[in-house]
Amino acid sequence: MAKPLADMQATFDPGAVMPDASGHFGVYGGRFVSETLMPALEELEMAWRRYIHDPEFMQRLDKDLAEFVGRPSPIYFAENLTKAAGGAKILLKREDLNHTGAHKINNTVGQALLAHAMGKRRVIAETGAGQHGVASATVAARLGMECVVYMGADDIERQSPNVFRMKLMGATVVSVDTGSRTLKDALNEAMRDWVTNVDSTFYILGTAAGPHPYPAMVRDFNAIVGREARAQMLDQYGVLPDALVACVGGGSNALGLFHPFINDTDVKMVGVEAAGRGLSSEEHSATLCAGRVGVLHGSRTYLLDDDAGQIRDTYSVSAGLDYPGVGPEHAWLKDIGRAEYVGIDDQQAMEAFHMLSRTEGIIPALETAHGVAYGIELAREMSPDQIVLINLSGRGDKDINTVARLEGITL
Repeated sequence: MAKPLADMQATFDPGAVMPDASGHFGVYGGRFVSETLMPALEELEMAWRRYIHDPEFMQRLDKDLAEFVGRPSPIYFAENLTKAAGGAKILLKREDLNHTGAHKINNTVGQALLAHAMGKRRVIAETGAGQHGVASATVAARLGMECVVYMGADDIERQSPNVFRMKLMGATVVSVDTGSRTLKDALNEAMRDWVTNVDSTFYILGTAAGPHPYPAMVRDFNAIVGREARAQMLDQYGVLPDALVACVGGGSNALGLFHPFINDTDVKMVGVEAAGRGLSSEEHSATLCAGRVGVLHGSRTYLLDDDAGQIRDTYSVSAGLDYPGVGPEHAWLKDIGRAEYVGIDDQQAMEAFHMLSRTEGIIPALETAHGVAYGIELAREMSPDQIVLINLSGRGDKDINTVARLEGITL
């Protein structure tokens, strides 16, 4: 029998890992921003710390996660995939079943409620795959807020269904034609907007990156995934999983699953980055696998740059993983050895995309397919009495056109 939602509330663990007073996880994180944004970030931190301890706010958050998002999402035994792979039992945390089709809604509900409590009536967001943009447009429509979403021109082309979804809900989608015309550049433009309109605007950042307090705040709002998964594992299986697997772009999806398990040191945690056309090709987005330490978008972390210190153009078949940085907590988890990070290339991700679709009738997002690909590899190395839990972070409706184009199919 599944645990009731009341046992898996959004309430945050006061003993959870938090950054220090200056927003650092070890040497990573911090606030590397213009003076204009410092008061806004301080205001945001004060509001966040206040409202996560406010019973009325948390009750509203729990209610919205249950009745609007549809939580808790189930853990599903992928029996056919397990048989096809061989080895350990493969379980899927079904974030694809959330309203809007991905984990992004968990974070946007929390941030939108916070914006509303702070009296902000205009929200902005950046998006790559479009799921965060859709989630931001969704919560803004519900709360009667103006919403502007910045999206790279290339991502607009490859994620056109999500662009239309945003517009249907009243959001303004701004095409970003500078730089690589992808997520990095969308985030740059969103930051510029925020600097210009800081008094009236709340920036709903889409991942556990950026300046403090965003990395910890976004993680906390999405950690409902891991809290549910931990409780569900103990309730349904009587044990914790042997390994957790999740794809990593900026990092909110993986941290949402990993965070409640950080002190369970027997549970292996693996983040899967986009190796694109191969780590040796430089056409990839595998920051933790092949990057070095620097400052990007207001935070010290691992990033991909050239010998002149300029941020490199990145590449991935999945728009949501096409980012040259990563959240600072992931950088810290890598350095202390608590989490492992690996790369999966386009071909491997596409194979996993089709394998899950054909064995289980579940079409994953291309981002998620990277995690599925490595989860299959890992399961094959393990025994049948062990368990691999993969965060199925989003569904693949948005990627159908991309997959068809890559395979020469006209829809």
